Amino acid sequence: MEKVEIYFIRHGESTGNKEDRFRGQHDFELNETGIDQAEALKNELSGVNFITIYSSPLKRALKTASILAGRTQTLKIEEGFTNIHLGSWENRRKDEIRKQYPDLWKLWLIEPEKLFFPGMETLAEVRERSWVTLQKILSIHGTGPLGIVTHRAVLKPLFAAMLDIPEPYFWKFHLDTASYSIAEYRPDRGFTFTSINQTRHMKSFIREDLG
Repeated sequence: MEKVEIYFIRHGESTGNKEDRFRGQHDFELNETGIDQAEALKNELSGVNFITIYSSPLKRALKTASILAGRTQTLKIEEGFTNIHLGSWENRRKDEIRKQYPDLWKLWLIEPEKLFFPGMETLAEVRERSWVTLQKILSIHGTGPLGIVTHRAVLKPLFAAMLDIPEPYFWKFHLDTASYSIAEYRPDRGFTFTSINQTRHMKSFIREDLG
């Protein structure tokens, strides 16, 4: 029974994380801490010979993936793993959103799966596109380790799809910047997570509980 080992990696810290902003598809760069986190991640996973590392096209994810890949590992951009689109909320501080949209903010804190406003991509849509993307990759991938570098608002709905977890699921997972989670995939058994939100390689990080 052959298996594929998949490393799911959240990008390192960006200015958007540091300033407590909704990121979405706003293209924040990694800050100095984020680069240090990515370097620490590279050292942590130095013994893993990834067949391919797939990355969201956004700079904070792609830089994390580039550091991880170095000069020897294959890196591919995958649009299906880009972050959720949050429309007018992107690049705005969370305290501003909380004051301006108290009802929507409350929904975000309790059951973000039901959150919707014009111009926003829903978590259900993210779940579907990321799941389809993962299935496509697995259909062409061999048995060697696979890396996926993306965003928390992609990883959470993707994990829920992999484990067939119904709504609400979003706040049942906690994933820090530059953390990694490992799952094994067997065609006749599906997915088994062996590690979630591993952060032992990092000296410091911001714990984000509200988005």
